[in-house]
Amino acid sequence: MSSSEEPPPRPRAPQVTHSDEERNLRLIIDSIPALAWSARTDGSAEFFSQYYLDYIGFSADQAQGLGWTAAVHPDDLGSLLATWQRIIATGAAGEAEARLRKHDGEYRWFLFRTNPLHDDAGAIVKWYGINTDIEDRKRAEDALRESERQFRLLVETIPALVWRGTADGDLDYLNQRAVEYLGRTAESLSGGRWLEVIHPDHRDATVQRWMDSVSKGTSYDDVYQLRRADGQFRWTQSVGEPFRDAQGRITQWYGVIVDIDDRKRAEQNLRRSETFLAQAQRLTLTGSLWWDVATGHIVWSDETFRVMEVPTTTEPSVELVLSRVYPDDLALVREMIERAAADGVNIDFEHRLLMPDGAVKHVRVVLQQVGREPGRPEFVGALTDVTARRQPEIALDKARAELAHVARLATLSTLTASITHEVSQPLSGIITNAGTCLRMLDATPPDLDGARQTARRTIRDGNRAAEVIAGLRALFTRKESVIESVDLNAATREVMALATDELQRNSIGLRSDLAPDLPEIPGDRIQLQQVVLNLLRNAADAMAAVHDRPRQVLITTRRRDQDVLLSVRDSGPGFDPRLRDQLFDAFYTTKVDGMGIGLSVSRSIVEGHHGRLWADLNDGPGATFSFSIPAPPS
Repeated sequence: MSSSEEPPPRPRAPQVTHSDEERNLRLIIDSIPALAWSARTDGSAEFFSQYYLDYIGFSADQAQGLGWTAAVHPDDLGSLLATWQRIIATGAAGEAEARLRKHDGEYRWFLFRTNPLHDDAGAIVKWYGINTDIEDRKRAEDALRESERQFRLLVETIPALVWRGTADGDLDYLNQRAVEYLGRTAESLSGGRWLEVIHPDHRDATVQRWMDSVSKGTSYDDVYQLRRADGQFRWTQSVGEPFRDAQGRITQWYGVIVDIDDRKRAEQNLRRSETFLAQAQRLTLTGSLWWDVATGHIVWSDETFRVMEVPTTTEPSVELVLSRVYPDDLALVREMIERAAADGVNIDFEHRLLMPDGAVKHVRVVLQQVGREPGRPEFVGALTDVTARRQPEIALDKARAELAHVARLATLSTLTASITHEVSQPLSGIITNAGTCLRMLDATPPDLDGARQTARRTIRDGNRAAEVIAGLRALFTRKESVIESVDLNAATREVMALATDELQRNSIGLRSDLAPDLPEIPGDRIQLQQVVLNLLRNAADAMAAVHDRPRQVLITTRRRDQDVLLSVRDSGPGFDPRLRDQLFDAFYTTKVDGMGIGLSVSRSIVEGHHGRLWADLNDGPGATFSFSIPAPPS
């Protein structure tokens, strides 16, 4: 190609017209996945991207002007239009939130954002905007708000005082329950003023423990007394944990305070009760125990360990119990344990323990079933050391045995004295009658009729002596008495007949006042007559030294309530009232030659008939001895 030749013409780029640019822009806008739009200066819509129209299911004509508002949720439309009008009025960019209805009817939250377009003169010629789907964000925000609401509700309603502290340990939040409990807000307790509500005795230690946790970043746990709004100090427990950021730095402290005053006092009362129980068990030498038969598990109190003389570190067991049992009692204890385990029966018995040092203890074991599950008996019980009580009883039993031996030896002497005392009168009568009988036979001529009469009296006195001996023998040998229905008046008249001769020889007048309607009583006739005769003889002996007044004896019988009463009244010197209770003691007597047996034997006879014998001083001279015997029901 010569130089003179003109170069070939360069290809020219196709001319792009304004309409082409708009078309290309429209394609771009319609292709992006966003709800784009534009509006006139008055706020009426003039353009929507195809993505926008497809989303709400409107045509371009339907969406023009304010037609697009039909896709806005009715509850959000008023607020959205009001915000749009404020944006137009200010001429500045703005945004609003509202729900748009998708073509399928679903409403979703969108963020409406708009910016004005200005001409060269600065006047707004158009508004451009874009709507962004924020449904997921809104749901997350709603969930977060609900979570925060639930958390705050939890914080405000839990039965504890919730607090929050700064990284350096100052208080900056209290829940409402804490505010009401303390009567103070977090603001009023900040700057270290929270110490004002802590008991003065606990402040220094509380501060030390709190600052130690803050400085080390370790968990906080403390118990102290806190002043409530009413001014009362109550025991509380405060715990806290540090909250750290991603770098591990403490940004906050969170914690709770729980009122434990009631629990604290209950624990104190429980400890006091346990102390009292332990002291009571120690004083009474009684230990407690629990036994689960099915598992073999046994629990002992400290006192049980002490009684058993076993270290408290030892595991209690049935085998351990049996190893301490006295050999002679082992069979009994095994039987009791087996009965309780097999049948679930309660047991209460005593046995002996043989200690390692050879000492013997007496213990009482009581087991009471408390288990309610069939076939699985459980027992609570007590083990009492009764050695101190049993030793005197053992000594007493030994003394009783020795005393019984002595009593057997003394019984012969007592029986001899009683026979001598009771038989002396009929024997004297026999001797007197025998002498009288001899004199009548030696008379000239012999008085045979008198002798026969005297012989009959001798036989009567001999029979009387035999009856007395038989009665005393039955009394001292504890044989059963011959119980029959006794007419006390008739029995008394027989005794009066026996004693008449002797009383007359001693110038003693005998009178009687026997109740005619006296009921018969159950008893031993001979023994009751022995009592009456003894009272008569005592009355006669009491008047032996009386010379300044008549010697009189009065026997009376009468009914008194449910008893039959017999009294013997004399006119002797009476007795010292201070010695009233001793009159009926064995071997006690006020007579120079008395043996002190008669009244003692008489009392034994009366009491054997379920009656009572006593003595009274008369208003005048003398005394009255009486006894009463229960009469059968009418």
